[in-house]
Amino acid sequence: MIRYPILKEKASIGVTAPSSGVQSALHDMFKQACLRMEKRGYEITCGETVWTQNKAKSAPARTRAVEFNEMVRDPKIDVIIPPWGGELLIEMLEHVDFTNLPNKWILGYSDTSTLLLAITLKTGIATAHGTNFVDLRGEYSDETTAMWDKVLSIREGDTILQKSSGKFQKEWKHDAPSPYVFHLTDDTEWKTISGKSEKISGRLLGGCIDTIRHLIGTPYGDVAHFNQQTINGEPILWYLENCEMNTTDLRRSLVQMKLAGWFENCSGILFGRSSANEPVNDYTVEDVYREMAEELNIPVIYDVDCGHVPPQITFVNGAYAEVEVDRGKGTILQYFR
Repeated sequence: MIRYPILKEKASIGVTAPSSGVQSALHDMFKQACLRMEKRGYEITCGETVWTQNKAKSAPARTRAVEFNEMVRDPKIDVIIPPWGGELLIEMLEHVDFTNLPNKWILGYSDTSTLLLAITLKTGIATAHGTNFVDLRGEYSDETTAMWDKVLSIREGDTILQKSSGKFQKEWKHDAPSPYVFHLTDDTEWKTISGKSEKISGRLLGGCIDTIRHLIGTPYGDVAHFNQQTINGEPILWYLENCEMNTTDLRRSLVQMKLAGWFENCSGILFGRSSANEPVNDYTVEDVYREMAEELNIPVIYDVDCGHVPPQITFVNGAYAEVEVDRGKGTILQYFR
């Protein structure tokens, strides 16, 4: 069974950097996020790894894991939100104490999703794929991003409904942040490979495909055991987002997931919006999605609010979800059961 943490009101947030830390030139931006969250009533505790970044990581793997282990076990900290993702989180997994993880929320995306998926697969503890800490530094939060604390506050047995955003951010403008941090300029449209309305349900699993694909064949990516022992054979509804891969690399990764059995008992796939997906020899991302839909005989929904093109819906690994798409608009109803 899935174990769901509960976020209490005015919680204490622990910020540690299991992947990339914040380089000195961006410390002021990060401090702005801390101040903004404190004004909203949260208590912020920052680990030492947050403030350092060298050779594509915040600190050596064991150092990152020790700080994470200590923070996740600290009863005074209610939720852990890394500053952002990065590149090399996978290095620290072998040093994480999975056998003694308490029932505590961890929230993030990008490389953080490597840790999120590993925790849910190995322990059955629900984890949350959504906003990074630095993206909460705005004077306001858009309606989609702002749902993160409501989702994490839901009690076991209850449900939470989220809707597709009205607009999304096509490109980052870090030198001119809006009061919402993001510049939401383009109309959101969730699409289906079938071209028709779709309704899919299943247990959510997913993350950034660039990084979670490297869990295949490791002790941290045993999807078959999770399916058999934790969710008792219920169908899995995958949500995936592409950060940097072109279409052939994406296709290779998806085929590898298929050959490794990750898509057995799969009810559908949701693909997030992406600024990557560069075509190779006219091989487009829609071609990739269509092939996966045909090979697996499942619905495929794409351009959903997930990943590196904000804003983001908060997807809970392990939760049962019903996803509906009709005329470009989508909803996701998550059941904490």
